[in-house]
Amino acid sequence: MTVFAPPADLAAYGPYGPGRLHTSPEWNRPIYPFQGRVGTDQFPAASGRYHLYAAHLCPWAQRATIVRTLAGLEHVVGLSYVDDVRDGRGWAFRERRGPDPVNGFAFLEQAYEATEPGYAGHISVPVLWDRVAGRIVSNHYPDITLDLATRFARWSDSPERLYPSELRARIDARNDEIFHQVNRGVSLVGQARTQEAYDDLRHRVVAALERLDAHLAGHRYLIGEQLTETDVRLWVTLARFDLGYNPANRISERPLSGYPHLWAYARDLYQRPAFRDTTDFTTFGHRPPEDNPDVKRIDVAPGTADWDEPHHRGPA
Repeated sequence: MTVFAPPADLAAYGPYGPGRLHTSPEWNRPIYPFQGRVGTDQFPAASGRYHLYAAHLCPWAQRATIVRTLAGLEHVVGLSYVDDVRDGRGWAFRERRGPDPVNGFAFLEQAYEATEPGYAGHISVPVLWDRVAGRIVSNHYPDITLDLATRFARWSDSPERLYPSELRARIDARNDEIFHQVNRGVSLVGQARTQEAYDDLRHRVVAALERLDAHLAGHRYLIGEQLTETDVRLWVTLARFDLGYNPANRISERPLSGYPHLWAYARDLYQRPAFRDTTDFTTFGHRPPEDNPDVKRIDVAPGTADWDEPHHRGPA
């Protein structure tokens, strides 16, 4: 019997966050506390053993779904999506995105409860689930993509090497830069509570985009001429920039298309099935920040662009 959660009900349950995302002072664990790794004695690599719970809305989850496809793991690691709308009960399985094919859960909270009875922390995606142990392996999104990129190679015929040993130091350094300056940076702009903080934070993001645009004028990818996991990490923020982050947080007077090399790079990646087939632009709108008379923000309208326009960056 197929099980679906009832519709989201903000009136009854409120928005997701208080008591979960914003945990109580007594919560002294990481916000992503399940940090098992595939390839250990507890979670050995195996085809068909693991399942990925994701959300189209979430950039951290899309990173995992893109890497799953790039690594050729469609028949090795399962995938299902939660609904795009949350109330105070957290992520749920509803008809639009389909049921939970592994456990028949109505709410993703049930996966957390099955792993740790009484769990009271953040309910996040992506989640990597172990079918054999009947528990969460990890909800620590940086590790999930690295494990998908490296731990299942024996079952994959994909030529992609997204986290090769000889490039890991460079990839790790770039990942740290991308996370702080772009992935996290775009959200921090919206959270600014003073004019000084807003101006500083948005200019940091714009400067990072300009540096990336200049770098990509002479390189096809972020790490030389090879597609790596770092490109995936940057791309999910670029894909959401014009429809979500920029109009919501008022970051840049220029849309993504105003950074010509960055825009061509973003199209280059989007026109590959791993990126295109995991993308639903209809989910990328974000609510604008609350009005704050102490912060005067620039005017930014949602942008639309032709992601299928030729990118002229060489063969796929």
